[in-house]
Amino acid sequence: MGDGVTVPEKYGLGPIEVTAITGGEVAMAAPLTGSGYSVSGCSGGGGVSSEGNGGVRLSCGEGPAATINDAMSLKVVKILDTTAVLRIAPVG
Repeated sequence: MGDGVTVPEKYGLGPIEVTAITGGEVAMAAPLTGSGYSVSGCSGGGGVSSEGNGGVRLSCGEGPAATINDAMSLKVVKILDTTAVLRIAPVG
């Protein structure tokens, strides 16, 4: 845990940190660098909460990609015990 992925500034997020891998889901946290935040499409009942310091937490299982800030696609490709493979790409 604690592995981070730096993403392009245009996505509106700072480095995405994996905080936990449990129950078939990957929990992640990231600071916000833009003025807003939106997420859609996490399978497995993904949830988002706003942090007091301008950050977000989300939890996604394997399956369809989530769209974050209408700019970034985040897909949990595979979860193996305490390791996860994430695919991050621009939307469109």
